[in-house]
Amino acid sequence: MRKDITVAADIRETRGKNEAHRTRRAGKIPAVVYGAHQDPISVAVNPREILRIVASETGYNTIFNLQVNGSQPSPVMVVDQQIDPVRGTLLHADFKRIDLSKRLRVTIPVLTQGEPKGVKQQGGVLDIVTRAVEIECLPDDIPEKFVMDISELMMGQSRRAGDIPLSGTMKLMSAPDTVIAHVVAPRGAEEAAAAPEAAATPAAAAEPEVVKKGKKEEGAAPAEKGKAEDKGKKK
Repeated sequence: MRKDITVAADIRETRGKNEAHRTRRAGKIPAVVYGAHQDPISVAVNPREILRIVASETGYNTIFNLQVNGSQPSPVMVVDQQIDPVRGTLLHADFKRIDLSKRLRVTIPVLTQGEPKGVKQQGGVLDIVTRAVEIECLPDDIPEKFVMDISELMMGQSRRAGDIPLSGTMKLMSAPDTVIAHVVAPRGAEEAAAAPEAAATPAAAAEPEVVKKGKKEEGAAPAEKGKAEDKGKKK
């Protein structure tokens, strides 16, 4: 989503670790700007402004203006960042120039709204399966989020990615049958339904053992008969 935000940036004439340390000591961070068939440039920006953009509701999908050395602002997006693993501070950022006339592929969060009837009336459980989908659209059409009404869902019903209402130049890139949310039976009810089937299995398995035992008993009769005949011959 395009926002009316302008971030000032200064050109960095030199590179390297020493230059990066000097930039951070001055209260800024090193960054790189590239894309839109232009040469990449090294700049320095205020890390607080970048963190504020990334932490906003639109996050990495935020298109804002980057003004380098007071020149004409150009639309960019944050595509990568480096965070200090110990302090959690921002160390470096990558910006991509955005051509507003070309389509972009972005990931958009999906939120659910309402309480399903399958939960209120049937005692089911709401299961959120997918929380974001991919779409392709022009930069100015990037939505902040999608909201799906799930209040009519009954037990066994679901809402899928293909049910998301799209507008403008939006095109769904995720699989349309991707489940966003569905109402399922409580786990205890599923286990209770499976119990009778599990109880029937040992009885069915025990029957062949009875047959086998019977065969052994039938096979023992000729042997005993043979012993009786041997005794008769000895007499």
